[in-house]
Amino acid sequence: MNYLWAGMIITGVIFGAFNGKMPEVTNAALDSAKEAVTLCITMMGVMSFWVGIMEIATRAGIIEIASKKMRPLIRFLFPEIPPGHKANEHITTNFIANLLGLGWAATPAGLLAMQELGKLEEDRRKGRISGLVSKRGIASNEMCTFLILNISSLQLIPVNVIAYRSQYGSVNPAAIVGPGIAATAVSTVAAVVFCKVMDGKRRM
Repeated sequence: MNYLWAGMIITGVIFGAFNGKMPEVTNAALDSAKEAVTLCITMMGVMSFWVGIMEIATRAGIIEIASKKMRPLIRFLFPEIPPGHKANEHITTNFIANLLGLGWAATPAGLLAMQELGKLEEDRRKGRISGLVSKRGIASNEMCTFLILNISSLQLIPVNVIAYRSQYGSVNPAAIVGPGIAATAVSTVAAVVFCKVMDGKRRM
């Protein structure tokens, strides 16, 4: 990715130099830098607000209640995770944040979930718990499933996208809600089907 971006930048600068557009290239670089700083400040406020909301929900026990309500779904998606395992709570928190379109707020929970799934894989490799034995250095089925579902990410309120649209002067920033729900619903269903099909093949 670094090589790709570097190549694009160098190509643009060379093209601008050969076509007498260097002033435009310089102005574009300066304007883009300014917009990047402004956008970061805006998104920092949005992220701080929603991360705070998620922390309040966690301390108030809302996440725990939601985790219990979502237990059948989590069990269906991750049948090999033992009941009561810490990974379940982190996965639930990540899913809730993604449902609200809070990609940045979902990241901490996602990282914690991956850590717990990694520990679960290590325990299986050493034979400490029952279940399919994992090989060293290979992501477990739960880790792959969680990553795919996290990427597909059903979103009911795409807060980050709305903030982006508002930052760049959209007349109706929230107009993305309907199409966003439809698109992410399709991607999530496709992800679940794919994971279940691959899991079935792995067990054969």
